[in-house]
Amino acid sequence: MYVRELHARYRLRRLSGWSLPLGPLSGPQDAARIFVTLLRDEVVEVGGLLCLSTRQHVLAYHELSRGTVDGTIMHPRDIFKAALLANASAVILGHNHPSGDVTPSPDDLAITGRIAAAGVLMGIELADHVIVSADGKYWSFKESGRLSIAPSSQGGL
Repeated sequence: MYVRELHARYRLRRLSGWSLPLGPLSGPQDAARIFVTLLRDEVVEVGGLLCLSTRQHVLAYHELSRGTVDGTIMHPRDIFKAALLANASAVILGHNHPSGDVTPSPDDLAITGRIAAAGVLMGIELADHVIVSADGKYWSFKESGRLSIAPSSQGGL
């Protein structure tokens, strides 16, 4: 029963006016649209996670953390716990910048590299990290070429 309760906590949160995308995500703009929808009304930084199937379908959304007006904490342990419970093969990390400036901070750059490296070890690719603002602007680590670790090989032994 405990495993079922844990699994239920990591299922996709359905919000009024928003539904699960029907097809695979086609790029950073799709992930940004989801994160803008989920985080646009937040007055503090909120970190979230999209868990993806091998075909880039969204399996689950998990809110990782709530912070302050200019920061939040996201730990690889929490990210990959949610990803494993959702049986994800890849994840997209996202958070909002309430200031409206989607430029990544030095902390954003550092944590993205750390999570990408952990994903290589776990066999769960960090497909992107997207920073969004309430007005729909976004910044994608993938689009900018700033994902610091290449995806790992998913092959067996």
